[in-house]
Amino acid sequence: MSVRRDFWSIYRESLPVLVIALGGGLFAGLVLEGLVESLQRFPGLFVMIPVFLATRGNVYGALGGRIASGLHQGLIPPRFEWNDRLVNAVLASFINGIGISIVIGALTWIALLLLGWEVAALYELVGIMVVAGVLTSVVMIGGLLLLIFFGYRLGLDPDNLVGPIVTTLGDIFGMAFMWFAVVLVGAIL
Repeated sequence: MSVRRDFWSIYRESLPVLVIALGGGLFAGLVLEGLVESLQRFPGLFVMIPVFLATRGNVYGALGGRIASGLHQGLIPPRFEWNDRLVNAVLASFINGIGISIVIGALTWIALLLLGWEVAALYELVGIMVVAGVLTSVVMIGGLLLLIFFGYRLGLDPDNLVGPIVTTLGDIFGMAFMWFAVVLVGAIL
């Protein structure tokens, strides 16, 4: 393939997903606007949001990269079936996603205490992060696998799909589940 043809192939495959990602980012911003009122109930919440969204991209971007490499090498079939490589990658991502969510809640609490700022209780911040982390992990893993496998079967390069898919799913569902977690923890406590 020529450089020009490679460029247009990558551009053609990536552009629709990037446009969808733009819409997902706008949706996440609208949800964030709805969380503003929760700041008074859970001081420190806004500190956690950018870190939470960034870690969704880090953890599940790595998973997407592993899946894409496995598909290219023929080590992972593009369908939902038992495959030790796929299962191990999914489990590692699930554990990392939830583990880092707990760390985010705890470190936010510690940092705000050290700064002398008002902060919600540790169990509140960690509770919000655990609920949002578990829910986003399930959706991110399922959505990522579904979209990458589907795209691969259509002849699309999974490397062109992983970044925008992870960003979009992470922003949309990360913010939606963060809102849900705030409502749930607020109702329970």
